[in-house]
Amino acid sequence: MKNTPFTKYHIELGARMAPFAGYNMPIEYSGINDEHITVREKVGVFDVSHMGEIWVKGPKALDFLQTVTSNDVSALFDGKVQYSCFPNDKGGIVDDLLVYRVNAETYLLVVNAANIEKDWNWLCEQGKKFGLTPGKELYNASDEFAQLAIQGPLALKAMQKLTTENVVDMEYYTFKKIPFAGIKEVIFSTTGYTGAGGCEIYCANEDADKLWKAVFEAGAEYGIKPIGLGARDTLRLEAGFCLYGNDINDSTSAIEAGLGWITKFVPGKNFISRDVWEKHKNEGTDRRLKGFVMIDRGIPRQHYLIYDAQGNEIGEVTSGTMSPMSKQGIGMGYIKKGHWNDGNEIYIGIRDKKLKAKIVKPPFHLAKV
Repeated sequence: MKNTPFTKYHIELGARMAPFAGYNMPIEYSGINDEHITVREKVGVFDVSHMGEIWVKGPKALDFLQTVTSNDVSALFDGKVQYSCFPNDKGGIVDDLLVYRVNAETYLLVVNAANIEKDWNWLCEQGKKFGLTPGKELYNASDEFAQLAIQGPLALKAMQKLTTENVVDMEYYTFKKIPFAGIKEVIFSTTGYTGAGGCEIYCANEDADKLWKAVFEAGAEYGIKPIGLGARDTLRLEAGFCLYGNDINDSTSAIEAGLGWITKFVPGKNFISRDVWEKHKNEGTDRRLKGFVMIDRGIPRQHYLIYDAQGNEIGEVTSGTMSPMSKQGIGMGYIKKGHWNDGNEIYIGIRDKKLKAKIVKPPFHLAKV
């Protein structure tokens, strides 16, 4: 099992540790609810060094990425980040990812920790068609980066203390290479998967100690806390963000998953499985990933069945939890056509009962039921 450059700090701080994607990761420190609320209201720090980073370089980089990703990479400019996914050749999703454009011939892909090897092999296989060589135009730098996600409404204000570059006014989903916290250069990105705002900071492994200490010192006056993977999951679900392996996988299309907004059928972009997904867009799908909030008291969990008012099975929960903000059960699941309209009442099979819920559009902590 691998450690990140920050593992020693998690252990020193008394985090409950557990294996995740081959890494020894912190699940919680002070408790999931407390950590969740800290991120929503103040600022919290996640160790996300386990995520994968893959460079794509050279004159064929754009053409290659237009083929292997669903979003329109040609719309990016230097310093812009894009959420996207890798379609597979069967109409499903290899992984979801972030695409960073450094310049016209240099891109950084940030992929899920559990899928690093799978994604790397997929990119190498597809790269052969473009003459991209692993270790050269394609480079897996996953073991070379340390990364912290500093999230919450006070995150950028706190981090501004550590650089002379203006970061508080950075637009959402942009990045800069800047000197930070005494480190010559970091990638400072206004991204994150919590729906609470903030940034993600990438540095070389050897600069990790300096980054960790400076971030917590700068955030002390704002109530900064370390946050584990437990709250990371409740935050992303409350925001309505998909988790690979739960809500999307090798057999779900982006259209079914409600990710049509990252699927661009622009002229000349002949991405893998475009024909399948375009058909889904034009003709519709038999199921759709939708969010819901419990009306009856209960906590939905993955694989719980979804029913209509007559007791007919109409779907399955993919993610569910108790919202620390609204104190209601929330979840997402694939629901059959004809039953997925916003506002529809559905029923979740929890133990031996069918408990009432309502289909709503995330983010759930802002939804009124």
